[in-house]
Amino acid sequence: MMRTAVVILNWNGRKHLEKFLPSVVRYTPTQADIIVADNGSTDDSVEFLTSHFPDVKIIRLEKNYGFAEGYNRALKDIDSDYFVLLNSDVEVTDGWLEPLIATLSNDALVGAVAPKILSYAEPTKFEYAGAAGGYIDVLGYPFCRGRILSTLEEDRGQYNTKRNIFWASGAAFCCRADLFKRLGGFDADFFAHMEEIDLCWRMQLAGYKIQMEPRSVVYHLGGGTLPNNSPRKLYLNYRNNLTMLFKCAPTWQRCLVAVARPMADMLSALVYLIKGERELTKAVWQAYKEFFAMHSVLNHKRRDIRSQTKNEAQGVYYGSIILRYALGRKIFDNLL
Repeated sequence: MMRTAVVILNWNGRKHLEKFLPSVVRYTPTQADIIVADNGSTDDSVEFLTSHFPDVKIIRLEKNYGFAEGYNRALKDIDSDYFVLLNSDVEVTDGWLEPLIATLSNDALVGAVAPKILSYAEPTKFEYAGAAGGYIDVLGYPFCRGRILSTLEEDRGQYNTKRNIFWASGAAFCCRADLFKRLGGFDADFFAHMEEIDLCWRMQLAGYKIQMEPRSVVYHLGGGTLPNNSPRKLYLNYRNNLTMLFKCAPTWQRCLVAVARPMADMLSALVYLIKGERELTKAVWQAYKEFFAMHSVLNHKRRDIRSQTKNEAQGVYYGSIILRYALGRKIFDNLL
């Protein structure tokens, strides 16, 4: 096995470390380093690791930098061929790591690879954040093979084929260390949510592929940092999605998004308002407000990215996933 660092970013996650880290220690080959990067926790995470997992390396960050900048800071001084970024609420299985590393070793054009991600709470179903590989539609809405919007499929082996995808989930993200660093890692302005989709898009623009490897299986609890109905989470998802599209999308797609997305997103905000969820409505408006305020910074980022683009990204679904869902197409294989 090439030099591999399995890095778990932790923030006040002692209970997750206690529950899930034993599987990582048990099933990760001894040649790989297991590292916990502590994002300024105020609980007893570090003390727990020191006393119960003395062989696990610890990187201590002085404050909570979020997912994006937290990983950037943790990984900058790690000397490795491959990085595996693993959420603290992920349970791994026997033989989970070797297929991921083999995928990168056997094809120099694969930039990142994802395992099959199943639900820890419902082990027969795919998990929301990744499932059997991530995609986006033409308007930038993400979905997965095995998860369309809120519909989760049962895993019956229907997606047990290795294939190119658009994005690999940040819950279990395996990539080339040199490529991660060369592209500047995650966009630190994202803080959290969608930074892995943004990075996968930039990897593709740089000439690399993103793949899903079904022989590697992990179970993800999900919702460990922010609950799904959190206004903060909704705000980050909307703002970061718009930011990613502005930076990475080709001109024709940006024009389409500029017309269609505000209408769709404002309709969502109106639905939240009608349902009495005023904080969620406010989160959508705040996301747009900050997105527009970032315009000059995003212009600079876009010029840098597009000036170095070798080819356009693959795996964009040239349709509306929301419209297809409304028409009853709730299964990945039924999209077309």
